[in-house]
Amino acid sequence: MAHRSELDALAVELAKRLQEVEAEREELGIAERVLRRLAEQDRAYTEAAGVGGLEESAGGGACGAADPASW
Repeated sequence: MAHRSELDALAVELAKRLQEVEAEREELGIAERVLRRLAEQDRAYTEAAGVGGLEESAGGGACGAADPASW
């Protein structure tokens, strides 16, 4: 009976942790979409203005830091 109680408690803890992970994944997805949008806006600005964008000014050109698709 004690073993069943331990398993029940573990199941509750794992369910809580799963909810936390799912919430964090959702937040990460939102942040990725925002970053993608900002990178697209920067590219559009760069093309329209004919100047270096965030990637160049932040030194991210070589590693693609401002472009989440390159991660």
